[in-house]
Amino acid sequence: MLGHFIKGLTTAIPVMAVVAIIVFLLLFLAPGDPAAIMAGENATADTIAQLRVALGVDQPIHLRFWNWLSPILHGDLGNSIYWRQSVVSLIGQRAGPTISLAVTTLFVSVCTAVTLGVIAAARVNSRLDRAIMGFAVIAFSVPTFVVGYVLMFVFAVRLGYLPVQGYKPISAGFWPWLSHLILPSLTLGTVYVALIARITRASMLEVLSEDYIRTARAKGVPRRSILFRHALKNAAVPIATIVGNGIAILISGVVITETVFNVPGIGRLVVDAIARRDYPIIQGVTLLFAGVYVCINLLVDISYRLFDPRIRY
Repeated sequence: MLGHFIKGLTTAIPVMAVVAIIVFLLLFLAPGDPAAIMAGENATADTIAQLRVALGVDQPIHLRFWNWLSPILHGDLGNSIYWRQSVVSLIGQRAGPTISLAVTTLFVSVCTAVTLGVIAAARVNSRLDRAIMGFAVIAFSVPTFVVGYVLMFVFAVRLGYLPVQGYKPISAGFWPWLSHLILPSLTLGTVYVALIARITRASMLEVLSEDYIRTARAKGVPRRSILFRHALKNAAVPIATIVGNGIAILISGVVITETVFNVPGIGRLVVDAIARRDYPIIQGVTLLFAGVYVCINLLVDISYRLFDPRIRY
């Protein structure tokens, strides 16, 4: 286990190096002068020249890359052009809402999707199975922002059960915190639920056709025990894979969801940075999200051996 973890870390390092190169090139090889773009249309020539020196765009590209990467290796993601603060501090200020939204979405989505997938597999070709799979197809096809506006209109505007937008920290009370996360979590988790439910159903159907499942049925093992204790455990590897890969959906969905529901998280910070052409924030958040995604996939790889001891690395 430890050896595989170390091997995974050595694999993650070149991946993050490639991501860093791509993020750097997105700015410095993009059309136009980045200093002029950041300075704005009304900036003077002196201002643009000073910003070019500050950004290091007057240097050779290999020196620019090293001058940009060296502080990052020490945990410094640079300073925001617009807010005049360090990118790390800005991300730290916005991390609370995003972490709350991601954790609630993951918990609700995985529990709901796995349950729906198991039920669909247990009632294969029934009306319930077709209804669950129909919901999965529709949920996977509808854009996230459409789901958000529909939920907002029904449960916040028309019924008034939940707040329309905004965010409350958990220090303001559990219910105010949770009530502001319900609609964003449902919006963000809809596609995730559809994806996991379909994979769970397919994986469960494959396991339920195995000989040991038929033997358990013949011995009179209760159906619930067969489904959740025997079949689900052996079907967990594909499910864990799609849960890890679905993190990319959550990362991209966070930006849209936080914008729709006016949640002051990291996703909303990215949108504001794009509107203000604040490239240090865009680069820093991109590296952060890439690092989170790589770490999640490393944990998923390690979980394979926990679910199936036959797997060896």
